[in-house]
Amino acid sequence: MSSYTKKEIPAEGDIAAEKVHRIRITLTSRNVKNLEKVCADLKRGALDKKLNVSGPVRLPTKKLVITTRKAPSGEGTNTWDRFEMRIHKRLIDLHAPSEVVKQITSISIEPGVEVDVTINDR
Repeated sequence: MSSYTKKEIPAEGDIAAEKVHRIRITLTSRNVKNLEKVCADLKRGALDKKLNVSGPVRLPTKKLVITTRKAPSGEGTNTWDRFEMRIHKRLIDLHAPSEVVKQITSISIEPGVEVDVTINDR
């Protein structure tokens, strides 16, 4: 006869705890220095926990430009001011349980950096 080994089936609580999600963290800021610091901190924290990390992916910079006249009355020489605001964006992808991501994203985030976390199931 063939030998039969019984496979251990984890309890339902263990399945939910070990479920691996595909998590995308989107970071947005006007200040590149603060943005890169937060990206480095997130990636370092994920690598310390031995997670599968890809990124930070640098997305194209959005430039919001406003051109206005310098003279308030419209009289005089036509001189113009150009004001510009640059918005930088980074993406970091993780493959991890949602509890681990809560621990990683609990780091101190620099002022002016917006963090958006989206969780997808496989």
